[in-house]
Amino acid sequence: MDPLDALAEIAYLLERERSSRYKSKAFRRAADVIASLAPEELRDAASLRRREGIGETTFRVIQEALAGDVPAYLADLRERTGVAGRSELRASLRGDLHSHSEWSDGLTSIDLMVAAGRRLGHEYLALTDHSPRLRVANGLSPERLTAQLEVVTGLSGDGITLLSGIEVDILDDGGLDQEDALLGRLDVVVASVHSHLRADRRDMTRRMLGAIRNPRTHVLGHCTGRLVEGSRGTRPPSEFDADAVFDACAEHGVAVEINSRPERQDPPDELIALALEKGCLFSIDSDAHAPGQLSLLDYGAERAERAGVPADRVITTWPLERLRAWLERER
Repeated sequence: MDPLDALAEIAYLLERERSSRYKSKAFRRAADVIASLAPEELRDAASLRRREGIGETTFRVIQEALAGDVPAYLADLRERTGVAGRSELRASLRGDLHSHSEWSDGLTSIDLMVAAGRRLGHEYLALTDHSPRLRVANGLSPERLTAQLEVVTGLSGDGITLLSGIEVDILDDGGLDQEDALLGRLDVVVASVHSHLRADRRDMTRRMLGAIRNPRTHVLGHCTGRLVEGSRGTRPPSEFDADAVFDACAEHGVAVEINSRPERQDPPDELIALALEKGCLFSIDSDAHAPGQLSLLDYGAERAERAGVPADRVITTWPLERLRAWLERER
């Protein structure tokens, strides 16, 4: 097991236990410490033990993961929180269409994200850093996105394809927060609402429909914007006409994202069921902001499987050739 994956999963599971948030921060800190270490540095036990941020428990977790085992601490935590095992749907996933790097609000470089995706056996990974209006997340201006495209071009290989992309903010009028010509150069466009989340139901519906009808949009990201747990606290879901939104997704061929982050669990179960009834496609994504968070796909897959979503309705189970044909189709 990859040590970063183990540390990240432990941190998220601990956040579910409100009394254990201080422990969660310790595991996050340890993940940050080892994220940029070369393999030989990570395997130098004596040196690793001396690094600030690596305590006795986190050191033991790293060593057990390096040995190819599921760390005992993680196995116990999975049992305690009821997240033991791995869904069949997770085994069918071939990639991930929502991830971030240090170019916006991610914690590490693009190449480290790609390396982590390769270790997980991904066939493809989309880099989807934020768009300009999301200044708090260091969103990419047209100039910075253009520069990033040149970097992305050279990072595929060794069994994984890095897809160019963006998580573009849905503006108040339903437009997309990036130049249309640039969006046309990208492989994947995930459109998400990040601001004015408490807007009137009618306004939010109109706003979301505008983005869904835009031929540049491939995936509707974390559609309600809710937070149900975790260090950022909680946030209620946005209000919108879900029937109209999912009808539009089905009509225009926009996949509904099942966001795998435990603090989001977005869409809620009842909206996954509605989108399934409407005939929507889905994209199970990690929304990873660090290499170890790519393994959060386990949680999204578990929720989708529990909701009865068939594997073939999940575009991230498709082989790259089929996925590319769908992304590049005329709408």
